[in-house]
Order: sequence, then structure tokens, then C-alpha cells
Amino acid sequence: MTDHALRLLRQDRRLAELAAFPFGFDLGRAEHGHVEEVRLASGGPLDVVAGDDSGGTYFVCADGSVLYADSEGAAGIIGSSVDEALELVIGLPGWRDCTHLSPDDGEETILACVAETEDDIRECYGIDEERIELRAALGFPERSPVELVGRLRAALLRIEPDFVLLNAEEGCAYDRLVPAGPPLWEPVLAAGRADLARLRKGDPTAWREVADDPVRRRITLRAAQFDRSEDDLDLLRHLLRHEARSSMTDELRLAAVLVGLHGNTADLPLLAEVRETDCDTACGLGGVPGPGASAAELRQWAWELDDSMFGTDPSDEPFFTWTDLASDQGMTELARVALIRELDSIVMDRSRLRRPDAPHLLDTTPLVMLVQGFERLADLPQALRAQRLYAALQERAWDRVSARHTLARLEREAGRPAQAVTALAAVREALATPGDDSLRHWRRVNLGRFVAEEHYRLTLALADAGRPEEARALLAAADALLGELSENAAKGLREISGRTAARVREAGRGRARRVTGNGSLRAAPPPAPPRNPR
Repeated sequence: MTDHALRLLRQDRRLAELAAFPFGFDLGRAEHGHVEEVRLASGGPLDVVAGDDSGGTYFVCADGSVLYADSEGAAGIIGSSVDEALELVIGLPGWRDCTHLSPDDGEETILACVAETEDDIRECYGIDEERIELRAALGFPERSPVELVGRLRAALLRIEPDFVLLNAEEGCAYDRLVPAGPPLWEPVLAAGRADLARLRKGDPTAWREVADDPVRRRITLRAAQFDRSEDDLDLLRHLLRHEARSSMTDELRLAAVLVGLHGNTADLPLLAEVRETDCDTACGLGGVPGPGASAAELRQWAWELDDSMFGTDPSDEPFFTWTDLASDQGMTELARVALIRELDSIVMDRSRLRRPDAPHLLDTTPLVMLVQGFERLADLPQALRAQRLYAALQERAWDRVSARHTLARLEREAGRPAQAVTALAAVREALATPGDDSLRHWRRVNLGRFVAEEHYRLTLALADAGRPEEARALLAAADALLGELSENAAKGLREISGRTAARVREAGRGRARRVTGNGSLRAAPPPAPPRNPR
């Protein structure tokens, strides 16, 4: 659809007033923006086109879709164009009370809900004559509430992954206006299921292409994990041989298990060959039964691994399996949104980190994996959110130093040198007053070297940013750390230490220059000699 109706509203004051009241699409509120700074998780553009009297805002996205965000932190797509959104808000003036409805609810339920909502509105002001007038003026057909609810539902389900709204300052995502769509594993497995079907049909091109493509091979093995067939042994052998090229992966172990579950002792030489691919596979598949094992022993080995690590229900698979596989397939926004919502849930409820075996302790590993996931997507703002929380939850001195060292690196890479300086100051404080004995050997191990190296890297960044005083101060701290390291720990830092010192000296000399009238730089003249005394 086009935005023809929007142009008419902008040209006709009477129509614009009708759209604003009673239908809550007020063009005049666009100049005020939203109640807070927001952005799309995908980084796409957002243009405010209208607002309503509850603090809600209508945004137009890059593809023309209209995103509605309320003032309470929820958002959703309500149309593929402004015209489509206008047709909805005019046809369903109480549409926000209909977001829970879907075509599956049936015509009777939908009509009853819409009638009740509109009767409540009529108790306050009229909508019927106004709707007829505005529809006619904008050229909209009269559609049934059932059709409009179906359109609304379809639009709302498009919110993820491309139109998720974030609070620009905090980075947290707005809630959905509609319940979540299909689980993450469904779109992630879709291509693998298609390839598995082609392999089962004996398509020779598929057998070659899937086996030669590491990503397609992994996804297809995952599809085979959750859709098992007695007739799959040949294709599983084929995928197992090729997956060994990637060394030790979860999917290599999965392929070995799926082959082993068939209990064919003729596969023992193949499993042994795969196990001996390299040192990693030798360790990762160390429990594979030997050449003389029976079919029962082979099945028992495979069953035990399957039971402890895999299984047949995709909803039991670790969350990060699906985000990693989404990233591998280029489903960047799908992975990003899933990671953001996972981080949001932890931020809102840290009890999710409690260890089942020791509820008084927190397992912060999910935060580490979130940081890694966001870094993989080059989403440093979200990686910083996760790392800040991770650092705040560390109690042991070693863990505090390590976490804040990583935080400093991320702040530096995100172009936030002041925050990086603060993080490194916290690192030095923890080294000076650890509070426990976990850091007693820090001067002799990699942690000390990594901390000193980050000081030098940040010093270089400060010098390059034209902040020589801060660079000199941090260089002094870096040199002091270097002086505390053992000879072995300090070996790899001599080059960056010298390079950083030279860069800081150069930055200092730059301060002694002055700008000429045409904007070029030249050296400042030497000070005038003292006047002769009289």
C-alpha cells in the first residue's frame, strides 16, 4: 500500500483533526517525539509520524512499516504502511484492547470483544459518524472487525526480529504487544530440515553440497537429531566423515552418536578413524568403543551420550546452541534479538542465575556467553550491558580483576575511553587490595600481562584521541604494572611498552604546536630571550 491517506491528512485540517480525535492518530504530536529516546535493535531508521493522548508514538520504519510504541515499554508493528495502520486505527478504534485476539479465536469471540470495546468508547464520545466520514474521505473500504483483527495479528507477529525497539540509553528491549511467535529453534532448523529431506530423497547434488558446507552440514545434523529415521544410517555416515574436517565440534559428537545408535558394528572402524583425526577429536571422542565391541556396547555408549548431551526435543537444547546456529546461518537479527531478550530477563530477575545445587550461589556463565554472543555480532553496546552486570556480580578478587579487565577492553573498543579508564582504575584497586588470596600469583601469570597490555592499548587510544594528559597518567600506571611482572610475564610487552611511550611523547609535542591563520599546524616559536637588565 501507499501513504496516500497520510498525504490527505497533512493537506486537510479537518481530516487531521478527525484522525487525532477520536481515533488517536495525532500528526501534531510527532514534533514532540516519543516519551524517551529509542532505537531499533537492528540499527534501522525510525521516523515519528504521529502520537496519541496516552503517550504512544507511531514510527515509520525503513520499509514503510508502522511501529507503535506505548508509554509503558511495549511496541509492535501495526501495518505495512501508514495507510494500512490508519485503516486499522479507524476501523478498530479500540485496537489496543484487541491485541490478544487472533483469527483462531473465531468470529463470535472477535465480534463480541470488539463490540464491548467500542461500546465503552461510545459512552465517552462518538465514533460511528466520524468513522464513516474519515473512511470515505481517505478512500478506505469498510472491512469487518474479523478481517482487521487478522491483519493486526499478522502485523504484530512481524515485530521480531527486524523491528524490536530498544531504550536508547539502557539498551533493554520493549515488550511485545502480542505473545511471542514460534520458538527460536524453528526458524534456525528450517534450512536443515529442508536439506535433510533432500538427502533422504537421494539427491546427489544435496549429498555433495551439504557435506561440503560446514554450516549446512551442522544444521542438517541438528535436524536429524530431532527427526530420526532407521533409514538415515548412510547419510549419517556421510555427514560424520565430512564433519571430521572441522575437528572436534558438538555436531561431530552428535553425528557419532546418531551413527552409534544404529548399533552396526561395521561402523566401529569409521568411528575409530574419526576419533583419530587429531588430538581434539581423540579427546572429545575418547569413549568410543574399540574395534572388538559388540552391537550392544556400541548402542549403550551412544545412548548414554545421547541421554546426557542431546536427546530428541529441541526445546531441551541449550539456548546458546540456537543463537550460535542462527549466527552461523547469517540470521544476525534473529540471534541479536534472542540474546537481548535473554539478557533483559536476567537483568530483571537475577534469581535465574541461581545454581540449582546451591541456590545461595550464582552461576554467571550465561552472562559470559551473552558477552561472547554479542561480540560475535559486533554489538558492543549489548556486550557492555552483559559485561557490566557480570563484573558487578563477581566476588573473588581474581574474578573481579578479570571481569573489569574485559570491561575496559570493551569500553575502549566501543570508543568510550573515559569509561575504560574508570574500569582499569578498579582493576588496579583490586590488585592493590584484593581482600582474598586468589591474586597472590598475578604477577607471574597471564592475567598480569593481560592487564598491563590493556593499560598500554588504552594509553595509545587516549593519545590518538588527543588526550595527552590522560595518556601520560595511564602510561605511568602501565609502566608501574610492568615493573611488577615477572620476567616471563613481561616478555611480550616490551614492544608495546616502547611504542606506547613514543606515541605519548609525540602526542605531547603536538600540544606544543599552534594553529596558523589558515588552519595548518606549525611548531611554536621558542620563548623570547630575557631582556638585558638596565
